[in-house]
Amino acid sequence: MSRVYLIRHGQAGLRHDYDTLSDLGAEQARALGDWMRREGIKPGRVIAGTLKRQIETARIAVGEPEIEPRLAEFDLDAVYKALAPHLVRDDEEFRTEYAALREAVKLADAPQHRQWTKTDVSVFRAWYENRYPFDGESWSAFKTRVQASMELCAAVGAEEQVAIFTSATPIGLWISAILGTSDENAMRLAGACYNASVTTLRVHRGDVRLLGFNAIAHLPETQLRTFR
Repeated sequence: MSRVYLIRHGQAGLRHDYDTLSDLGAEQARALGDWMRREGIKPGRVIAGTLKRQIETARIAVGEPEIEPRLAEFDLDAVYKALAPHLVRDDEEFRTEYAALREAVKLADAPQHRQWTKTDVSVFRAWYENRYPFDGESWSAFKTRVQASMELCAAVGAEEQVAIFTSATPIGLWISAILGTSDENAMRLAGACYNASVTTLRVHRGDVRLLGFNAIAHLPETQLRTFR
């Protein structure tokens, strides 16, 4: 039977330069590659989304990937730029927290660089619920795009191994589609994904099943286990 390995990118950069790999992210990618070789995982295809952090994780771990735009994460920076002003206007608590966040992240060692904050949740929810006008990609369009990328599984050959490097929300959406569960659960799955974690799918005669989720056996040291 064939295997598809869904892999989240390594730890990214700071908030102002998020689409990069941090030094720790590169270390996670090297540990992932070493583990795959020890396990005898030899992908016949290596695929990544268009984001630098996805591509660089693939390069470090296993080699140059094919690029698949449908595997890219949604653009949180664009969502913030468009929707934060509406929330600042309408929500006093958000206005206060957002000002504090912007001040805090001026420092490179601010913990907010590595946390999913209340303001992130508020902005995401406003986008997810289509609460304000937004010229960019909607949640519905994003979900449709990502789930369309699941057709990659149909091209997997018998006994083939495929490594797909993507991000947390696409992984959550893939798994929620396989399990037939809700968008809310897709987001919970995304929130649980460690950087450089491995989710394993079995593909057999067009049937795709979940074999393992969010594995981090290759990250035995606590400092290597990160979420953002």
